[in-house]
Amino acid sequence: MYHELEIEGRSLCQSNRGYEHYVLKETDFRSQTRLLQESRWRGVCVGEALSSYPANSVVFTFDDGCETDLIVAAPILRENDFGATFYVTAGFVGQIGYMTPSQVRELSAMGFEIGCHSMSHAYLNDLDASGLKREIVEAKDRLEQTAGTVVEHFSCPGGRCNRRAVEVVRAAGFRSLATSRVEANTPATDAFALGRIAVRRTMSLPAFQQSCRGHGLWKTRFLDSLRVAPKYLLGNQRYDRVRALLLGDEQP
Repeated sequence: MYHELEIEGRSLCQSNRGYEHYVLKETDFRSQTRLLQESRWRGVCVGEALSSYPANSVVFTFDDGCETDLIVAAPILRENDFGATFYVTAGFVGQIGYMTPSQVRELSAMGFEIGCHSMSHAYLNDLDASGLKREIVEAKDRLEQTAGTVVEHFSCPGGRCNRRAVEVVRAAGFRSLATSRVEANTPATDAFALGRIAVRRTMSLPAFQQSCRGHGLWKTRFLDSLRVAPKYLLGNQRYDRVRALLLGDEQP
């Protein structure tokens, strides 16, 4: 699970430390894809993984729909003949730092899979029925009109999801739902509870290689559980405020 990629001299979509933690440098991403290529691994999209379960493959996913999806990630992926799924936040399209409608179509025309990352990046477990319809159903419709293709895969903003949200995703016609839970997916995994491993700025190349092989996920899962617990205890909004204060992104 990737987000924005950093190019030297280019401003990021957001400047807070919490966001930057998930921003990878272009050079690091290039090193990771090179490592996979040299190890004779393939990069695939969600749809291909669900349909054929190819061996020695890694599913690349990108959240949000940042412009660097097209101008940085896509060229590097194509150099290695890798596929990927780009989960676009429908309401971000056209905003500064994010892809324009024509860029979303260009990315799709290059053969990459366009997925949906909601309408406004709202936390799904905070929403009522009307909100879920807007963030899931209406977002799907808008993205399909923008991209000119069927959008079949959904990812949860911030990893926040619940049973009601999953039901709406299913009813909307999506084929899968990706979470932020650290899990190794197998053919037996529920397509509406797919696990993903966040590639963070601090992840070393050896750690990346181990994650691709599914090794040592228990440690990542344990550390992730320490972060998840406060979200449930405090609630999404209060947790975000406390996290921002601790990271120095917000004044008390």
